Amino acid sequence: MKSLDSKVNIIPIIGKADSISKTELQKFKNKIMSELVSNGVHIYQFPTDDETVSKINTIMNGHLPFAVVGSTEEVKIGNKMVRARQYPWGIVQVENENHCDFVKLREMLISTNMEDLREQTHARHYELYRRCRLEEMGFRDIGPENKPVRLPCSKSYADRETICHSSASVESLQEAYEAKRHEFYLELQRKEEEMRQQFVQRVKEKEAILKEAEQQVQTKFEHRMLMHREVKLKLEKQKKVLEDEIAMFIEKKANAELLQSQASVSTSVVSLKRDKDRKKNQGFRLELLCFDVRDEEIVNVHEQREREKLERERNSPREFQK
Repeated sequence: MKSLDSKVNIIPIIGKADSISKTELQKFKNKIMSELVSNGVHIYQFPTDDETVSKINTIMNGHLPFAVVGSTEEVKIGNKMVRARQYPWGIVQVENENHCDFVKLREMLISTNMEDLREQTHARHYELYRRCRLEEMGFRDIGPENKPVRLPCSKSYADRETICHSSASVESLQEAYEAKRHEFYLELQRKEEEMRQQFVQRVKEKEAILKEAEQQVQTKFEHRMLMHREVKLKLEKQKKVLEDEIAMFIEKKANAELLQSQASVSTSVVSLKRDKDRKKNQGFRLELLCFDVRDEEIVNVHEQREREKLERERNSPREFQK
């Protein structure tokens, strides 16, 4: 609560006040107020400077903290439905001033002191927050000679906090604002320059990396092209050798076929001649075979020589081809 009293208006209340007796409730109220004072917690006090509400506010300040009772149920009492809590021993009405302080609290907050609460919130809490924030940003209420300006001030309800208004302080704040603005502008320019330098440096590094990668790719491409040319030349040489071998093979094949055809023609002519000779000499040969054994041997030797001669003629094209 001590950390909140400078930020919001604190109004202490006691919940579930129907759980203790009135004597114990009054003692509990006194104990709470003494603890708040001893711990230095500043609570909202209803203003007594206005004559129209000074009397009732003085009375209400004596009732702090308010003891309230809440309920979400409605109970029929007489001919009316009222919001209350029902117990075996009786009924506690929320809006009955004899039972709790809910009506007093509602009247003080909504009807009587609404404007004062708003003024206190704006004049004390917001201005204090604004002043702290400006001091954190480097603004100070100082005069032309860098001395604190002390002018008549309007004190708030707390003794430790005051708010001053003067033309000198406004001028000093304006000067401090301009100085701080210039400082921020220079800092912004410095950071922009640093970011620009970093960006340029990163761009250069990236360009260097890309150029190196491009050079590597170009080197690999040239190496592959050189290998491709070498392989292509080898294949062309092999192709030429194969074409020459095919031409030579075709030529040899043609010569071999020509020789084979000539040999077959000569063989057929010789065979026809032999057949004619056999027919002419068939009767004589039979006679020789029948009557002279030595003549038969001579004929067999002659036939063997003829076969060897024909065999040589047949084999002569193959030897030429080899």
